[in-house]
Amino acid sequence: MSSNRKAEVEKAVADVDFSQNDYQVILNTTKGKIVVDLYGDVAPGHAKNIIGLSRIGFYNGVIFHRIIDGFMIQGGCPQGTGTGGPGYTINQEFNSTPHEPGVLSMARTSDPDSAGSQFFICVARVPHLDNQYTVFGKTADEESLNNVLAIGKLKTNSQDRPLDEVKIESAEVVEKPKAA
Repeated sequence: MSSNRKAEVEKAVADVDFSQNDYQVILNTTKGKIVVDLYGDVAPGHAKNIIGLSRIGFYNGVIFHRIIDGFMIQGGCPQGTGTGGPGYTINQEFNSTPHEPGVLSMARTSDPDSAGSQFFICVARVPHLDNQYTVFGKTADEESLNNVLAIGKLKTNSQDRPLDEVKIESAEVVEKPKAA
């Protein structure tokens, strides 16, 4: 069981203001940079969560442990097994944003309110996930989407684990004032 990082995350997001700023998370991976625009308007809890986890260095060194071609790439487990998290969960924020290539969504168990730190990025349109998982961002540019799609094509073993490890070397947050 992971130690509970909730207090650290809450402190790290004390200054987050979606009414004044737009936020991005940059995942610097061993297979290139993935820049994601966060949807603080439709999923503020999830957007704040990934901002906080990124700011405290939670994702640094974490791998994409599950890759399914034609579906998604999944990361955010500190153990690299798909079983770990930040020691707390957050409530779902289902919304009407479709699960399409480049969309950032939150992984969870069968309990809708069980999300923690694990996320996935779609490599295809996945309509059966719509309104069942919380979409809270999308790749910000073509380079980021292409890097996601390339990771999604990596060879995997029978447990969908990539044979060539893809690591998040660092995650950083970019804050930009909203356009007037």
